[in-house]
Amino acid sequence: METHILEISERIKGMREMLNISPEEMAKITEISVDKYLAAENGNSDFTFTFLMKCAQRFKVDIVELLTGSNPTLSFYTVVRKGGGLPIERRKGFDYKHLAYRLKDKLVEPFLVTVPYSQEEQNTPLYYSTHAGQEFDYILKGSLKVDLEGHVEVLNAGDSVLYDSGHSHGMIAVNGADCQFLAIVIPKPEQENL
Repeated sequence: METHILEISERIKGMREMLNISPEEMAKITEISVDKYLAAENGNSDFTFTFLMKCAQRFKVDIVELLTGSNPTLSFYTVVRKGGGLPIERRKGFDYKHLAYRLKDKLVEPFLVTVPYSQEEQNTPLYYSTHAGQEFDYILKGSLKVDLEGHVEVLNAGDSVLYDSGHSHGMIAVNGADCQFLAIVIPKPEQENL
């Protein structure tokens, strides 16, 4: 298993144990079986971006802390130059670059996402994910087929979509070329106990 994946797995397990959260609760939160959760936590399998987001939300930490072991430190602003960003490859082929990984206390998680075109995927079932909150996707180049619980849209450069990401959503690049888009993940605000 890749060293980077093992390091992330160790951080997830450490956070879960430190917060006294059961594997069963984390499996429920990440919407996978306990066996699959433990396999990911022990570094025996890879995990998706959605899995990481749900873990970070439950642990009340920045996703960057799970990915790097460091907390973001900037409190005013951060700049990421062209081609930069914290790379995250959590779904086969999809390339995520976190565009604000140095800023702490973010209200949104901005990513530059590149989706490779795959002829094989054009007629196979999509991979669907869910995460609490909303997501705004703006297409920069190429075309993206987005399935929002049976509502299918093909978005082209300049198009955008905002949706409740608590509903299942899947996407693939279409029309024979890779797709690149800006994804702004807006976590659901925590409800304060009154």
